[in-house]
Amino acid sequence: MSTARSGLALYQGKTYTLNTGQRIPAIGLGTFQNPDEQEASVYTALKCGYRHIDTAHNYGTERKVADGIKRSGVSREEIFLATKLWCNAHHPDDVEPALDESLCDLNTDYVDLYLMHYPCSFKRGPDLLPFGPDGKMITESTHYVDTWKVMEKLLGTGKTRAIGVSNFSKIELEQILHHGTIVPAVHQTELHPYLQQKEFVDWHAEHDIRIIQFSPCGNLNQFYRDVGWAKDIAQITRLVDHPTLIKVAQKQHRSPIQIALAWGIQNGRCVIPKSTIEWQIRENAEAEKIVLDEEDMESIATMDQKARFNDPSSDFGYRLYVGLDGATF
Repeated sequence: MSTARSGLALYQGKTYTLNTGQRIPAIGLGTFQNPDEQEASVYTALKCGYRHIDTAHNYGTERKVADGIKRSGVSREEIFLATKLWCNAHHPDDVEPALDESLCDLNTDYVDLYLMHYPCSFKRGPDLLPFGPDGKMITESTHYVDTWKVMEKLLGTGKTRAIGVSNFSKIELEQILHHGTIVPAVHQTELHPYLQQKEFVDWHAEHDIRIIQFSPCGNLNQFYRDVGWAKDIAQITRLVDHPTLIKVAQKQHRSPIQIALAWGIQNGRCVIPKSTIEWQIRENAEAEKIVLDEEDMESIATMDQKARFNDPSSDFGYRLYVGLDGATF
């Protein structure tokens, strides 16, 4: 296992500085879905120059991510590696053991970023989605603030270099700031030209919390149309097929996907597109080199439809994203 802590010394791509002082690459590889393909995708991404890999315990991809890193030959200290705490391990006694399990699966002594995946808590135990006989999620009473307070202590163990959250509302983040002692370094949240959330984005900047955009290409992923809690709005024109994005892409001689990614990066956010296809992984990496002009940015601003595709509130038995654009409740 690696114990080095030197950071991204050799990385030449675009980075941002977190409130911890760490550098985080603007573009990373998401590893949601297709676990059997993630060793190859991580290997390919690292060989293509990526140095930011995002995974999570409930993705079931951590071991494959570790295999991809090992196969690539890229040293651990040259990779920004993030994973997430799942909802069945929010109890204060379960948080550090859950991180230990992830570290074991990732074959590393530390991660660069550890995120609370959702604010809601599920029944303690091995089941990732503990549904009861009535088909409803069995929840647990642990409050996310109490989980956060334990995550703060993890920083002193050296097992993670930064902590943050994912899928939180502004109300929930304000509770973290009020009751916690450490400001989250990162909020990983759904953001794309169909869901621009300008006021919420500005709030993050005011509090020095870096945003990582998941699903930066919106409803490109068929998952959002097929999943049991899918929303009708997921059926709208795919983001990458929107005429405005296509027009900007043609002007820039790039693909619509690259323009969607460049929009996020140019706005100071990280993006973590997922792909297991080599040419797509390479093409996505080029997005950080694109410079959108004022006309491009103004055109993309008109695409906002407050369309939130990721909202499993009904399955999770918890009202997610309260007060945010596109929320179910």
